[in-house]
Amino acid sequence: MHALFVYFLLPFIHFLSPSDSGLCNQTNTSFNAGEKIHYTIYYNVVGMYVNAGNADFVTQSSSFNGTSTYTFTATGNSNRRYDWIFKVRDKYESIVDSKTLLPYQFVRQINEGSFHQTESISFNQQTKTVTTSTAPGVFATGDCTYDVISAIYAARNINFASSKINDKINLNFFLDKSLYPSYFKYLGRYQMTTQYGKFNVIKLAPLLVKGTVFNGGEKMVVWVTDDANHIPVRIETPLVVGSIKVDMVSFENLRYPLSSLIEKS
Repeated sequence: MHALFVYFLLPFIHFLSPSDSGLCNQTNTSFNAGEKIHYTIYYNVVGMYVNAGNADFVTQSSSFNGTSTYTFTATGNSNRRYDWIFKVRDKYESIVDSKTLLPYQFVRQINEGSFHQTESISFNQQTKTVTTSTAPGVFATGDCTYDVISAIYAARNINFASSKINDKINLNFFLDKSLYPSYFKYLGRYQMTTQYGKFNVIKLAPLLVKGTVFNGGEKMVVWVTDDANHIPVRIETPLVVGSIKVDMVSFENLRYPLSSLIEKS
């Protein structure tokens, strides 16, 4: 479940710029402190989707070493009905500069079955380095390196007005003592119906790295609201065994009206 929750986060971080450039120093125009978004994660292995768990994203105003910041918190939990099989209670927290949205600190607390780990990562954007509590030494990064949570929120501020089919954007994020360069493709504007309702959406395809959970490539698809909030409302992807679907099911305190919503279910 840890791998599923981490890769559930990854598609959010590859949002589009009108050209093949990188995501860097975004100004917040898409969210407010107090925003909360709730998702349900479904797993399909025999032609039927099962409610496997949920994820929540919360935004708060904060302060870090005297600097004005946002604190982003994401939690992932397995469905309590299946806790006897494998119990998951994961928490990810990112503290970012309120002006640039670049991270100062990232903490993740993993509680999955009998495995428990807490990791803290400190970012130095000036020297392009990070340090982590789980390994000695200093790790080199790159321009505007994010963690998986801060990247989600920075990417929501991209303007899609000039986007063209198959445009890409590159982005660096640091996780598991490694720097990950990746991209995603813009696939156009559509209408789609989710568990929450019918939306005008923007369709995206992130590049995934082949591993134990995913086959790799551009098979994952993400749909985000075609309005100023740019919140993901659905993700679908095949796995090595089965597939997953993630749906937005509720929200609080969005910065703008959800104008992309055509009809609520």
